[in-house]
Amino acid sequence: METRRLKAKDGTIAYYVNIGGINKMHNWDSVAFLPQGNKRKAEYYLFGIKHSKIEWEEKKKDVHGQPWHKTSAGKASGARA
Repeated sequence: METRRLKAKDGTIAYYVNIGGINKMHNWDSVAFLPQGNKRKAEYYLFGIKHSKIEWEEKKKDVHGQPWHKTSAGKASGARA
């Protein structure tokens, strides 16, 4: 699944993904919708669902988490002796 960028003549920028033939606003890295390039009106979307900036940041944290080698499970599984 690849995020694509669409830029209109008026400066509006939208990021989207195609899921089952349907385009949905989405961006893990940044703002998904910038109307007329205005950062104050920026909107955050994940898989077509609109989120506030705080909600978007929380969802982003949940996905990345800590790497396996920094968790207690990584040490218990014998990653390095």
